[in-house]
Amino acid sequence: MNTSANQPLDTLDVLVPLAYGPDERSSLRRTLSNALIVTRREVRDSVRDWRIMGPILLLTFLFPFFAQFVAGRFSSYLEGFGAEILGDRTVPFLLMVVGFFPISISLVIALETFVGEKERRSLEPLLSTPLTNTELYIGKTLSAILPPLLASYAGMSVYLLFLMGAETVWKPPALLIVQIFLLTTVQGLVMITGAVVVSSQTTSTRAANLLASFIIIPVTVLIWIESAIMFLAPDAESAGGIGALWALIAGMMIVVLLLLRVGNSTFNREELLGKSLDSINLRAFFRRLWTGVRAVDESGTPARNLLEWYRRSIPLSIRRLGAALPITVAVFLLALIGGFIFGMVGPWQLNLPQGLSLDAAATSIDSYTGILFQGNAIVGIFMQNWRVLSLASALAVFTFGAGALILTPATYLILGFLISQIVLAGYSPAFIVPAVLTHGIIEIPVIVIATAAALKLGAVITRPSGNVTVGGAWSAALTDVVKLWLGVLLPGLLLAAMLEALVTPIVVAAFISA
Repeated sequence: MNTSANQPLDTLDVLVPLAYGPDERSSLRRTLSNALIVTRREVRDSVRDWRIMGPILLLTFLFPFFAQFVAGRFSSYLEGFGAEILGDRTVPFLLMVVGFFPISISLVIALETFVGEKERRSLEPLLSTPLTNTELYIGKTLSAILPPLLASYAGMSVYLLFLMGAETVWKPPALLIVQIFLLTTVQGLVMITGAVVVSSQTTSTRAANLLASFIIIPVTVLIWIESAIMFLAPDAESAGGIGALWALIAGMMIVVLLLLRVGNSTFNREELLGKSLDSINLRAFFRRLWTGVRAVDESGTPARNLLEWYRRSIPLSIRRLGAALPITVAVFLLALIGGFIFGMVGPWQLNLPQGLSLDAAATSIDSYTGILFQGNAIVGIFMQNWRVLSLASALAVFTFGAGALILTPATYLILGFLISQIVLAGYSPAFIVPAVLTHGIIEIPVIVIATAAALKLGAVITRPSGNVTVGGAWSAALTDVVKLWLGVLLPGLLLAAMLEALVTPIVVAAFISA
């Protein structure tokens, strides 16, 4: 075995005897044991590098002093305006920031996990060992996770020690502190696991650092949301912690698991060593996309005419959505039922006036679309639905499909809530059936298909089927999305908008006045 000058010989001496049989390597204990060997080697190398440890230690032990100084000055400033509670609530926010900074700075460790060693030519000897791809990936990921998290915990502990002796009016509840530690942990895991995925797929450290903005910016926005929750949540002083933060912790844990799955499924040592330059061939990409859009079967046979395309190609793409279709329908039904239950038992009831005659509403209901959509009602309705579905599809790409199941079900959540308010006011909700189904008979299937396609597009990279690569699976899903938008979604949205603007008001008015 040829070794590089940059590769520690003692590490290779340990790794070489790992030529176990395939049955032994398949066990979880053996996998973790082999992975931890890589972890120890990587952590030891990171600790020895003062260029990495210097900024981490500086932020770990000096930033808490600065945070405590800011908290004290901010609280004193707000006391003059009678807003002591806002000043005191900066304590948990600054605790979270203290934990976030070491992780953000030490993200360079994760970004250089694979591509950094490749540029230093110390990766080849490690990849030539009997370690499996999974063992190597787990070991590298753990080595990137441990130093930042330990530094973050150390900084937060130092800040809490300062906090114990500080003269603050409001002390955060113990469970809120636990939540902040958990938030810091899952945020760090999201950033680091995402950075490891980037490092394993890029060919240079410069490219990895550029792509890191797609990790840091979303997490920074998430911290803004968390800080707003800490300041404004009505249960900020609850002994059980802030409820919204528990939901964020659970959601980010799911993202971490998905990132680990994506990273492990896309990691390939041969491809990592063989690819020396990232290249983009847009012409070939669009050529393959157009070929896939025209195809009527798995072999890529192009459609001879538009009728055959609709008869064979569109059903093929709908079948490819697989489990995404029933999952989308189930989420929509749960949103409708959840909105109804929320309206019946929640504190957000509208208290609609009771016993009113609906005749006046029947005479003026045909003009409601002109109020909601100034100008052409058909164009307004079409553009509104198009914007929502397009945004859901775009968010799904960056959220493993979760964005599609967050944005579009909101309509059904609101519908269920409105039905509950009508029932509480003593009116019959029967008129909602023609109000929804007149145009919904087309619009609802269109929304379901669009959401399922977006879900498949975002989630396909977590589990590519068969021997298809992740890129190939994503390209096939994108082809289905483009095909469905051209053949089903855009025409369906236009037809539904025409029905909603022209036919639905007439049907509802006739039903109410009957």
